[in-house]
Amino acid sequence: MSSSASALIDRRHFLKGLGVALALPAFESFKSGLAASAKTTNPRKLVCVGSHLGFWPGGFFPETSGKDYRTSQTLKPIDRHREDFTVFSNLDHDVNGGHSAVHSFLSGVKKSESGGFAGKNMTIDQAAAEFSGSSARYPSITAGIGGGTDMCWTRSGVNIPPVSNPARLFEALFVNADKTRIQQERERLRHRGSVLDALRASAKSMGGKLNAPDRDKLDQYLTSVRDVEKRLQMSQEWLDRPKPKAPIKSIRDEERMQIEEMPLMYDLLVLALQTDSTRVATFEIPMGFKTSELDLDSYHGLSHHGKEEGRLEQLRTVEKYFMEQFGGFLDQLKEAGIFNDTLVVNGSGMGNAHTHSNKDLPLLIAGGGLDHQGHLICPEEKGKRIPLSNLWLSSLQWFGLEVEQFGRSTGTFSPMEIG
Repeated sequence: MSSSASALIDRRHFLKGLGVALALPAFESFKSGLAASAKTTNPRKLVCVGSHLGFWPGGFFPETSGKDYRTSQTLKPIDRHREDFTVFSNLDHDVNGGHSAVHSFLSGVKKSESGGFAGKNMTIDQAAAEFSGSSARYPSITAGIGGGTDMCWTRSGVNIPPVSNPARLFEALFVNADKTRIQQERERLRHRGSVLDALRASAKSMGGKLNAPDRDKLDQYLTSVRDVEKRLQMSQEWLDRPKPKAPIKSIRDEERMQIEEMPLMYDLLVLALQTDSTRVATFEIPMGFKTSELDLDSYHGLSHHGKEEGRLEQLRTVEKYFMEQFGGFLDQLKEAGIFNDTLVVNGSGMGNAHTHSNKDLPLLIAGGGLDHQGHLICPEEKGKRIPLSNLWLSSLQWFGLEVEQFGRSTGTFSPMEIG
């Protein structure tokens, strides 16, 4: 590489360019992948979709690597997008615990093991939301169906439950409150701010009287207070600004089947991103998703299929439905013209629900303006495996964060680690 070309590529752009990690197996060209990814001027967006029970490994992962892989059964509904997503094999967080470890999917860290980690078990969506701040009305939107899981966690280790009612989400995005409600909200924010001021002052006055463990607890408490204060400030900044006009008819608050809520929630998330109401969104599919609406047995029960072909066929039907809705979501992002500015994660903290394994997690990343590589098979040998947190770190740097560590990361995600 010439010195003039090298001068155009500073270290920060290298770190931020997830396109490099995915697009340049030998680093032979910095012109197409990195430049296309790093020079976008539109606000970047992050969406994370997570299913508590993951996907059946035998149907999810393609058998061969590269762009010319033969599509797997689970990925068939999104094969029309195959040039715009990358599937990863052999990535995980090296944690155990089955259902109790699924919450580490977007953080890399189990809550019970988070004491020694900066940011504890904060998830990538909340790290991105902190960075995005008040640039949009909502730092992040967490959505789900049929009740939540535990996918999203703040810096102070607080779980954020998802909004599972489409009417409530529509109201948050497009329905302006009247003057009375705005004043009530202003008073509520002012009152909560005063309470936080008093709590913080009281806590600080105790600092000199505490031993080391208690000081650590106090520091955690003050961090929680700061998190709340930031959210209050963001709320106050947007309180008097009118919401965008709804491009669709108002959504009524009524009983729906979960299969109806999933596409509707995806529609609303696209609108939230398109109207710049948020730049960070998550969508959770819980263990208790009602498959009876598809005339099938319990979703959780089907995940413990015992390799029985009949039960596996039912599980494949559920997963096909999930991917069909996800494919429609990608369609809409493209139609809205924001696909290349949006990095979309789809996966799970459960590698194989039948065996309660948290290894070899099902994972794909779409969009983001990247030069996608089809199917990337990472090393599976112990001692050579790449932490999934490395990919999360690179994803956050793509979003714009100047961070060098996230979760259990050992560095950024690099193709040089893929032999």
